[in-house]
Amino acid sequence: MSTDDIDRAALTRRNRRVVLGAFGAVAGMVGMAYAAVPLYDMFCRATGFAGTTQVATVAPGRVLDRKVTVRFDASRDSNLPWKFEPLQREVKVRLGEEMLVFYRATNMSQRPIVGTATYNVTPDIAGAWFNKIQCFCFTEQLLMPGESVEMPVTFFVDPDMAKDRKYDKVRTITLSYTFFEAKTDRAKSLLEKALAPASPGVGQAPAGEGPGDKRKGG
Repeated sequence: MSTDDIDRAALTRRNRRVVLGAFGAVAGMVGMAYAAVPLYDMFCRATGFAGTTQVATVAPGRVLDRKVTVRFDASRDSNLPWKFEPLQREVKVRLGEEMLVFYRATNMSQRPIVGTATYNVTPDIAGAWFNKIQCFCFTEQLLMPGESVEMPVTFFVDPDMAKDRKYDKVRTITLSYTFFEAKTDRAKSLLEKALAPASPGVGQAPAGEGPGDKRKGG
């Protein structure tokens, strides 16, 4: 074998190692990215980062005189043929006070659709203090063609927010929801049940209906 052949063989081996190394690095980064998603979600829920709200089982039982205005915003993915809106544009609530409001969603299409909502609050720093007790965003919502549903949100703003002076300027909090069509296994199961023939004499509440939901047919 000539010197040139030996050099070419060595170069080929080096190139192969570089390609394999680069592939391994990319695969490792993809794996880290997938692992980072639940960790990032846990971080946001724990700290309120990026306006992520908190979840509580009950209100704190301590109500302060200080009030904040909570505004409500609603949007939807352009591919979701629903109408979605808050029934109240804003409310004034005292810190620690439990408040109940409603959003309304209407399926404007001719097919059953399962929707899921993402949410956040602004300003972002308020996320650590905004607590939901009940929310339609906790699960997917099934709406039949033409069906309209009023969906509850029960929340409070943590009175401990008043202990930190850097939050003194937080006078208004905006709670925003965006609905998308759900593609999860649970969504598929809800659609299968909705489209299955009903058993004679057996009446069941619509799938996805939660406590406090007010549903109306089209």
